[in-house]
Amino acid sequence: MFAELGVPIIDTDVIAREVVEPGQPALDEIRAQFGDEVFAADGQLDRNAMRRRIFSDEHARLQLEAILHPRIGEETRRRASTATGPYQVIVVPLLVGSPLAQFVDRVVVVDCDEELQVQRLLARDAETVEQARRILSAQASRQARLAIADDVISNDNALDETRRRVRELDRSYRDLASRV
Repeated sequence: MFAELGVPIIDTDVIAREVVEPGQPALDEIRAQFGDEVFAADGQLDRNAMRRRIFSDEHARLQLEAILHPRIGEETRRRASTATGPYQVIVVPLLVGSPLAQFVDRVVVVDCDEELQVQRLLARDAETVEQARRILSAQASRQARLAIADDVISNDNALDETRRRVRELDRSYRDLASRV
């Protein structure tokens, strides 16, 4: 919705996918660390296999984060330095505890009920409710996310209400940026 208003969006999930494309150094490190069982026959990272592995093994998750997070942070900062417009949105699903938290001026949390979050995760990534709950438990709690928020967008409401809130925040951010 911010992109529809002309705001540059830097999405760390997109960057995370890019840094594990074939030919990227991170992919070789992942193979060395985790072996061939997290790779598809075509040499691509098997995201489902990796997801199952890291959300059932905390040590494996931390190993993967040690490979990916520095690269994601570096590329995020590079893109932010070249972005245009009065402000930009950096999408960081795991901002709590991330070094990127020190890089941003404001934090917007898109919030929804935890059960709705489980249902959305099942529709997008998780294979079972148990896996969805493991994925969510590996992330910062709702309370921790809300604690660092400067602004909140409720994603429980109707789409029109969400759009209204985004437009309201866009006006506020443009005003803040004009004062810098």
